[in-house]
Amino acid sequence: MARRLGARGKRRYTQGPIPPEAARVTPADPPPFYSAHLFLCTNRRQEDHPRGSCAARGSEKLRDYMKARAKELKIPNIRVNAAGCLERCDFGPALVIYPEGVWYRPTSIEDVEEILQVHVIGGGRVPRLMLTEKDVPPTKG
Repeated sequence: MARRLGARGKRRYTQGPIPPEAARVTPADPPPFYSAHLFLCTNRRQEDHPRGSCAARGSEKLRDYMKARAKELKIPNIRVNAAGCLERCDFGPALVIYPEGVWYRPTSIEDVEEILQVHVIGGGRVPRLMLTEKDVPPTKG
């Protein structure tokens, strides 16, 4: 697992899965507050930034649609949030769904609809839209 210091001097892991010894859920944890928590990056960088930004790729419109559509569908116990940079803007718009930790790249209203219907409501996955561990930003020098 590669490590580097982030902009604020904190250690950051740039890629790779969480080590198996790092427990994600313990018996002492309270139950999740939401059954699904969706974070869509709405970070906006300068127009000429080499990595671009999710907002420049339309994420704000997609988040607004996703939030309104989730309410319209009356999906219980769900939260749709805007997020700051999720460090995958190169592949954005970036969406992550918890508690599963599945990442997607929705680029249209139709993509958002499919994710809501298949993943959130149906419990399935939308492989054609998934970001995988291979989709990592290029490292700097």
